[in-house]
Amino acid sequence: MLLAHISDLHVLAEGKLAYGVVDTNGLVAAAIADINQLSPQPDLVVATGDLVHWGEVAEYEQLKMLLGRLEMPVYLLPGNHDQRQNLRRVFADQSYLPNEGADGGEYLQYVIDDYPMRLIMLDTVVPGEGGGELDESRLAWLAAQLAAAPRRPTLVFMHHPPFTTQITSMDAIGLKGRDRFAEIISRYPCVERVGCGHLHRPILKRWAGTIAYTVPSLVHQVDLDLRPEAEGQFRMEPPAYHLHLWHDDTGLISHTQYVGSYAGPYPFAVAS
Repeated sequence: MLLAHISDLHVLAEGKLAYGVVDTNGLVAAAIADINQLSPQPDLVVATGDLVHWGEVAEYEQLKMLLGRLEMPVYLLPGNHDQRQNLRRVFADQSYLPNEGADGGEYLQYVIDDYPMRLIMLDTVVPGEGGGELDESRLAWLAAQLAAAPRRPTLVFMHHPPFTTQITSMDAIGLKGRDRFAEIISRYPCVERVGCGHLHRPILKRWAGTIAYTVPSLVHQVDLDLRPEAEGQFRMEPPAYHLHLWHDDTGLISHTQYVGSYAGPYPFAVAS
């Protein structure tokens, strides 16, 4: 099983730039082309939020057009830039997305059981806020899903990471309910990774008996400034995504794939 994890696409209506600078649509299109050309191709793609920039219907329509170019299934989660109602409206034909009032309640969270690894998609969004939350209803839902298959290798995906990063501006819009979340995850050694977005940077932490991480953005990256007084800024560092490769005999191996055209590959053995 090969899974591509993408995040923080910030798709806009056609012709718009994020922050007046970033051609997010063009960068997302380039990333999709990169994923399609991989050999072997991923079996599926997971996108963990901030799918669009303002949560508008026109943006989700643009997103749907772009994601429609993928040659494999894609599974979506909302982030703090998303609007659940508009996401549901435009992607109503995607049967994996729960309707409001379904098992996950008002939240866009669900389980995918069709692959060698089980995928639990957890909604951390608080409407109108930059930060996220795992309240008792969402945590109870998660606990029930983990208890249903406690020995199956599992990936948990969400938008907001459950740990602090020392990037002050991003930690200010972090996740509430993380302690109780950690208690639940720590009961289940089957959880191989907790994969997140939001930070627009690759960050890795040993957490709650597993590995929690954030994936880079497909568009702009948050500036790595660890000074406590640092203000939030972004840089046009190379876009990237993660690839998770699962084999029953080796377990889960994770790689970072950078999007773009770079010189090479060159052989290590060169005749003098």
